[in-house]
Amino acid sequence: MQLQLRKHIRTNLACQIKVTHPDLPEILATTEDLSDVGVYIKHEELTRLKIGDIIYGQVQGLGDDLQAPVLTMEVVRITSSGVGCRFIQEDLA
Repeated sequence: MQLQLRKHIRTNLACQIKVTHPDLPEILATTEDLSDVGVYIKHEELTRLKIGDIIYGQVQGLGDDLQAPVLTMEVVRITSSGVGCRFIQEDLA
């Protein structure tokens, strides 16, 4: 059996993230790991999504005066406890 090596280093990171999608209620979920290109988000409700779905996420709990940006993400992996997503870069032009 050949091991698949990851292209991007993942960092364990547990933080709250608000996730929105038109077919789901607003969800307060938890991140599990993070890389330069994506994040794994744990919440069983997210397992209803499909590969290719676009979701929006915003990290919560940064403090009273700080508000994280809303990130656009594509679902690329679905497990029994959550989803793996890749960040989509918005065109700023």
